[in-house]
Amino acid sequence: MYAVIETGGKQVRVSEGKVIYVEKLDVNEGENFTFDKVLMVGGESLQIGNPYVDGVTVDAVVEKHGKQKKIVIFKYKPKKKYRRKQGHRQSYTKLTVTKING
Repeated sequence: MYAVIETGGKQVRVSEGKVIYVEKLDVNEGENFTFDKVLMVGGESLQIGNPYVDGVTVDAVVEKHGKQKKIVIFKYKPKKKYRRKQGHRQSYTKLTVTKING
């Protein structure tokens, strides 16, 4: 059984036992988190929501919080002496999916 959930403006396909990385959630490490925005549930039968499937939730345990590797943003305009260098590290939350209810 698998489900497609929406979190952080993105859609993620999950199944029980899968480890996922999503945008940082305001939950402490070791706590449970429940996703209620389930777009689709698949398996033996397929349920598609309009926009969400009613009565279906996905439970997950927060493993850790962290930051991804730094990316470098470099802007320049040739022959104009314009150069800008900027870095960014995106925060994430590592989750382990425990159960798909519904």
